[in-house]
Amino acid sequence: MIVVDTNLIAYLLINGEYSETAERVLGKDSDWVAPYLWRSEFRSVLVKCLRDRRLELNDSFRIMAEAEALMSECEYAVSSPDVISLAASSACSPYDAEFVVLARELSVPLITPDRRLLEKFSKTAVAPDHFCPGV
Repeated sequence: MIVVDTNLIAYLLINGEYSETAERVLGKDSDWVAPYLWRSEFRSVLVKCLRDRRLELNDSFRIMAEAEALMSECEYAVSSPDVISLAASSACSPYDAEFVVLARELSVPLITPDRRLLEKFSKTAVAPDHFCPGV
């Protein structure tokens, strides 16, 4: 089991430069989990892709459905006091703190390409390429 951030879910389901990396991570560990927040963040990614004309509306609906199927029964609520405390003490956003808190609660790594999280939470956060080096 691994906690994945929204970026990794997007890399997997929206064809792009990092899709192959996300596929390797999924191949190594397909038990992906995330805080409920991933849904709102993923919707935001899809809307950005729509506005940038990288996706059509119907494609965004299909991709969201795929994402929801992938993460079905793999979503967790996290402790608000833990999220607020971590965000306040680390200067990271509460959104990012949700993923770190979940990984710590489950004692599993957070797989993320987010450099700031990788730097601030090096004992919890792991880059996709380090988790699953390329072939």
